Amino acid sequence: MFRNRLMLAAPLFLTACATLPADDVAITPTTASTDIPAMGVVSAADPRAVEAGMAMLRQGGSATDAAIATMLALSVVEPQSSGIGGGGFYVHSSGQDQIDTIDGRETAPASATPNRFLGQDGKPLQFRQAVVSGLSVGVPGNLRLAEEAHRRNGKLPWALLFQPAIALARNGFEITPRLHAALTSARDRAARDAGGRALFFNGNGQPLPVGTLVRNPDLAVTLRRLSETGVASFYNGSQAAAMAARIAEATPQDGRMTAADVSAYQAKDRPPICGQYRTYRICGMGPPSAGASTVYAILKQLEHFDLTALGPQSPTAWHLFAESQRLAYADRDRYLADTDFVQVPLAGLTASDYLTTRGALISAGSTLASVAPGRPEGVTLSWGAGQGPEERGTSHFVTADKDGHVVSYTSTVEGPFGSGVMYGGFYLNNELTDFSWMPGEAGRPVANRVEGSKRPRSSMSPTIVYDADGRIVLALGAAGGSTIPVQVAKALIGVLDWKLSAQDAIALPGLYSPGDTIFIEPGSALLPMQSALEALGHKVEQRAMPFKANAAQVVGTRWIGAADPRSEGSWAAE
Repeated sequence: MFRNRLMLAAPLFLTACATLPADDVAITPTTASTDIPAMGVVSAADPRAVEAGMAMLRQGGSATDAAIATMLALSVVEPQSSGIGGGGFYVHSSGQDQIDTIDGRETAPASATPNRFLGQDGKPLQFRQAVVSGLSVGVPGNLRLAEEAHRRNGKLPWALLFQPAIALARNGFEITPRLHAALTSARDRAARDAGGRALFFNGNGQPLPVGTLVRNPDLAVTLRRLSETGVASFYNGSQAAAMAARIAEATPQDGRMTAADVSAYQAKDRPPICGQYRTYRICGMGPPSAGASTVYAILKQLEHFDLTALGPQSPTAWHLFAESQRLAYADRDRYLADTDFVQVPLAGLTASDYLTTRGALISAGSTLASVAPGRPEGVTLSWGAGQGPEERGTSHFVTADKDGHVVSYTSTVEGPFGSGVMYGGFYLNNELTDFSWMPGEAGRPVANRVEGSKRPRSSMSPTIVYDADGRIVLALGAAGGSTIPVQVAKALIGVLDWKLSAQDAIALPGLYSPGDTIFIEPGSALLPMQSALEALGHKVEQRAMPFKANAAQVVGTRWIGAADPRSEGSWAAE
């Protein structure tokens, strides 16, 4: 057995956890090594969360145990991105093409209406009015998801999974540069409530400096209670009623959250979306996620091009990638929504002949003048396209255990610090702003409009890849709002077509083209290609984008992790 090894994509900020009671699991720093790890692996956006997951693997825990511990630790150290106040999608495989998925996406209050984000004039509310309030908060789903995942695939006692997060909340964690940057740029959310101001800001209202040790005793109490009583105390009884009342108090209009909304929440089984790309099988999360179908469309529409021969230095390759995005996002915006409310033509959208036909629209030598949604088989209603604000929250993590089980899990509170509304030491999400703010377009309903108890469409794209023999070769996902499917598709092309390592594929420059403009990452290797892309007919702009991906890849018989160099992500393995 190899000793634990940690590969860092950014500087490591670890908090020593001294004087722990016997039931706590210490978060112990690990040392970097160039050796290749062999058995289990954890890759996440923060090294302290990686260590929480690894602590479970060391004690014989499953990939699911490690994933839950990682999610809980992120609730403490990465409050701007994910946690128990939000939701997520869990994709699990026990190997040989066996896969199951759990939907822990948040739900709207039962009394929410399609006009939730409209003012009295019928126009969309100002961003702050909608987001930094109870209007944007959905019933959190991460804990129900974790409960169900643990019931199916956990090995360790439930209470043990919470100990690293409890230790971090109680004993303290250091503010990293990324958290400090979020506190600065999203101060209106992070400091909305007195609890957030007390945790992260000084008496002059300025974010605490990088390296400051922060303790969150309220969150430690919440986590301790959940470890002892299970999630029932979160979704039922006085705590649930108090949380619903806190959200309702912050909600100025439309349907307000009730205790009944909270207690009614259930994590749901969803059929995975799987499809063949070259010799590989790509599997991910179905609706309300639009991730898997969009990722698969981007890939499949390019299958008849020889991307391997073109390579990552070719402007033509990036042009083709941009064109495929445009087609895939047109379908995403038109058709994808919660299948409990909308008949989504999934079979048609992912059918090989349909995507081949869509891909035939792409030319290596020119740009499509305009892009419109296709009409896949199964469309029964003419939907309008809907849009909402672009967000930058979310966190992805991958875990694998020595028995060959793998979890790809994306967790989110939506935007930085969610709605800014706090309860029990954690931030509550602003996921409902992932609904389309306008309920209709040109007299047609929008599939992703707000409805009571509905789950908003998501871009999250937790993914697992199998080879031709049904063996897992790669698990990955990303954070960054609507850029997520593009980050995942880019990494898949990097690994499967360009034969890069997962690390190098994630590190490839970012190009995002959901409409008629290509956005390229400033300072990246794409800048010298800008003129060539413009010569093909593209409008190209530089834009800083919230890229943050994590992955794990099988190399021989061993797991190798990967983390985005733009982030503070890391990975470890034994």
